[in-house]
Amino acid sequence: MTTSKVSEPLAGVGDGDTTNSPRRDHEPAPRVSVVIPTLNEAENLPYVMALLPADIHELVIVDGNSIDGTVDVARELYPTVRIVGQSGRGKGNALVAGFEACSGDIIVMIDADGSMDPGEIERFVGALVDGADFVKGSRFMEGGGSSDITPTRRLGNRFFTRITNVLYGCRYTDLCYGYNAFWTRCLPAMNIDCNGFEVETLINIRIAKAGLTVAEVPSFEHSRIHGESNLRTFRDGMRVLRTIVRERLPRRRSNTGESIEIPLDSQAVEAAGLASSARAA
Repeated sequence: MTTSKVSEPLAGVGDGDTTNSPRRDHEPAPRVSVVIPTLNEAENLPYVMALLPADIHELVIVDGNSIDGTVDVARELYPTVRIVGQSGRGKGNALVAGFEACSGDIIVMIDADGSMDPGEIERFVGALVDGADFVKGSRFMEGGGSSDITPTRRLGNRFFTRITNVLYGCRYTDLCYGYNAFWTRCLPAMNIDCNGFEVETLINIRIAKAGLTVAEVPSFEHSRIHGESNLRTFRDGMRVLRTIVRERLPRRRSNTGESIEIPLDSQAVEAAGLASSARAA
C-alpha cells in the first residue's frame, strides 16, 4: 500500500482524543460507516454496493428526493441500509445528514456513480489504523489515476491544490476529490457549513487548519457508469475558489459572540495571499 503523509499534527493538537496511534493486535477492529449521497442513482447502486466490503459496520444512504427508485434499490440490495433524507439540497448538505447518522468509529465517504471503487476502502482504513486522523484519496500520486477527469478539471484541480498548499501549509496532491475517510471524532474540526461540491475543499482545508494528521492513498477514479454528473466545472470551480480564499480570511465576532465572515472583495482576496499564490502557480 502506497501512503503519503501530507501533514503532521501541530503543537498542542492531538492530545487524547484527536490523533491515533497504530492499533495493537488485541484491540478490536474499528467499526466502519460508509456514507453515500444519492440523487437518482438507481442504475449505479448495484455496481457500487456489490463491491462494498462485507465487514463494514453500516451503510448510510443519503437521498436527495430521488424519483427513479434509488431508495427501493438500496433497500433491496442491502436490507440493513440506513436511509437518511436531506434537510436541503446539494452534496455538502447531504454529507452533513449522513455524518450525523453514523454510529461507527470511522466514516468513509464515496460517490454513488461508480467512479470510486469501494474495494479501496480497506486501503483508507489501514492508513487510519496506522496513525492518520484523516485519509484522502489521490488520483495524482503513484498508483492512482482517472479515466474521468477532463483536461480543464485537471488544470483547475492542480491550480486549486497549489493555492491551498501555499496558503495552508499542506502538501496535498489532489484537492478536489471526494473519496475520504476519517475517525468520527474529527467531525467537529470540519464543521461543514456549505451545500455544494466545494464541500471536499472545505473539509480538506479545515482538517489542515485543525492540525490533524493527514495521509494520502492512491485511488483510481473511473468514469460514471450511468447518467450525468451534477457537477458544473466553471460554476463549481468558482465556489471552490471562494472557499479557499474565504477560509483564509479573519472572522469577526458579533455582539452575541457569533462568528461573522468578512465580505469577500478584491482587497480581501489580496490580503489572503491569493494573488501571489496564483502567480506562483
